[in-house]
Amino acid sequence: MARIQLDLPQSILFRTELQLAIADINYGGHMGNDAALRLAHEVRLRWLKSLDYTELNIEGFGIIVSDAAVMYMAEVFHGDVLHFELGLADHNKYGFDIVYSARSTRTQQEALRIKTGVVFFDYQQRKVSPAPAAFTARLAATQ
Repeated sequence: MARIQLDLPQSILFRTELQLAIADINYGGHMGNDAALRLAHEVRLRWLKSLDYTELNIEGFGIIVSDAAVMYMAEVFHGDVLHFELGLADHNKYGFDIVYSARSTRTQQEALRIKTGVVFFDYQQRKVSPAPAAFTARLAATQ
């Protein structure tokens, strides 16, 4: 069976750490697969907040997740701290991919690699929108 491969972007735009809570743990005693996208969501929110944006207001537009992929690479457990790095890839007219790498601070192993594709969304018109030029320019200046 083919396995997905997610390449890390060359430029890291944001770093943060999250501690695994009991709600992130499954009956096997390690992080559950459902926790990965919740953690990515928190990292994405923190990144946007660091730029004074929210998921509902990036230069007047929101974003929505259009697709997601997760690579599980090592077990992590309740109380473990994950060091996340975030970068961007596959820019297009309507959005981009956010790629996350999570490394256990306890073992130094990469535990997760996640990709969420996001597109800009006009919530008033309920439709996908081109990326705001001011946001695109701001990202270009940081990469």
